[in-house]
Amino acid sequence: QVQLVESGGGLVQPGGSLRLSCAASGIIFRLNAMGWYRQAPGKQRELVAGITSRSIPNYADSVKGRFTISRDNAKDTVYLQMNSLKPEDTAVYYCNRVPPNSNYWGQGTQVTVSS
Repeated sequence: QVQLVESGGGLVQPGGSLRLSCAASGIIFRLNAMGWYRQAPGKQRELVAGITSRSIPNYADSVKGRFTISRDNAKDTVYLQMNSLKPEDTAVYYCNRVPPNSNYWGQGTQVTVSS
């Protein structure tokens, strides 16, 4: 049974930083491209950052230069370092494979950027 457990969200002021973590189990993590997705209220879920099995990252234009995705295959964990956060980054953040598997969605972690 695959489990993806996200953590690290919270309330942060504009310009602040957060680091999200996603611990995976039940998959051969090192062979999978992984990604961070987010869903804001009233909007569709979108991919904001991905990382290949060889650790090559890619980013949505909206987060490029502010977010950094990384992975630790020894820990089966993918991270998202988020800097210079903006109110429009407010969303529930999820991790999943890239492309996503509909059976793998976890609970997500809420990120709220507000003063």
